[in-house]
Amino acid sequence: MQEQAFIDELFKAHEGAKRIPAPAAVCNWLDGLLKVLFPELADQRYSSRRELEQHYRQLKLELFSMLETMEERLPNTAADLEEAFLNRLPGVHNLLHLDAEAILDGDPAAASKTEVIRTYPGFKAIAVYRLAHEFHRLGVPLIPRILTEHVHSLTGIDIHPGASIGERFCIDHGTGVVIGETVTIGHDVKIYQGVTLGALSVAKDMAQTKRHPTIEDRVVIYSGATILGGNTAIGHDSIIGGNVWLTQSVPPFSRVYYEGYVRQKVHS
Repeated sequence: MQEQAFIDELFKAHEGAKRIPAPAAVCNWLDGLLKVLFPELADQRYSSRRELEQHYRQLKLELFSMLETMEERLPNTAADLEEAFLNRLPGVHNLLHLDAEAILDGDPAAASKTEVIRTYPGFKAIAVYRLAHEFHRLGVPLIPRILTEHVHSLTGIDIHPGASIGERFCIDHGTGVVIGETVTIGHDVKIYQGVTLGALSVAKDMAQTKRHPTIEDRVVIYSGATILGGNTAIGHDSIIGGNVWLTQSVPPFSRVYYEGYVRQKVHS
């Protein structure tokens, strides 16, 4: 009797559950989209423009199907959100090429842009983040987190889809990087492995506030650094050394070392 009651309880939970897209389907769609966006990731070469267009339209259909699965949760119709996302795709594609160039320029070990796109975990994490971020901006639930948690499991890089990241972003090595939901990162920022851009508090009632730091343009953050708090801002053109722990802002052109010493460089 106890087993039957438990099965009845489980069935009621399944019967009343809202429909959601299967994570495996979302991840397969992501894999196909990345292969269309970047020939460096493709397993095949398209013999004609028509063949590529057919693949693109299949991905479009799969996207609509995923959105339609949870249409009652969406802020707009599945068709409208599908169109809005695809209209943003060229801009995301351009941003990702800028990111790949930034990684190539910033890493002496990178031999080519093709190598960066094909093999670098930092680029993969940024690519998936930028796609997930557009879904997040459109108010699509679940899919953004499915995407970023999937790439987190592959790369060890955890970027919340709600974070705001500027152009030419470079993650070098990348394992253990954590970038929180309300982080704001400017242009031409470079971070190394083990960097945490996090919150000082994890209280649930602060969910709608800015809990994570702001990183201004042209900042470099070395491995193991931890920067916390929504009121913490790292001024532009600063360098944050390895293993630094920061919960307060630093001015532009600063150099911050692990012992907590802050030196502001005179900008000539």
